Amino acid sequence: MAHDNYKTCIDACNSCADECDRCTAACLQESDPMMMARCIALDIDCAAICRLAAGMMARGSEFSGQVCWLCAEICEACGDECAKFQMDHCQSCAAACRRCAEECRKLAVASPS
Repeated sequence: MAHDNYKTCIDACNSCADECDRCTAACLQESDPMMMARCIALDIDCAAICRLAAGMMARGSEFSGQVCWLCAEICEACGDECAKFQMDHCQSCAAACRRCAEECRKLAVASPS
């Protein structure tokens, strides 16, 4: 079953998407959300690609590897941006993004193109 082969990566993607959603909501409640505009935008992009990647892996899509590679790139960018801010929600999001990027890269390298 495809889902079993990708379980660790699917879990990392779902966890990352949830953290990105929490980070977005918390950033919007900060006193100056405009200062965090790139963080918020990347959170939204990251959550979307993580959910897409998780769904494709769960279905055993032949394009899972390629989508996971892109997911890793976006997660890395999001994690780097979130890490610039000291708020707990940004630090938690950065950690989830880094975990997801690592899992997605492993899967992308292991998947045939």
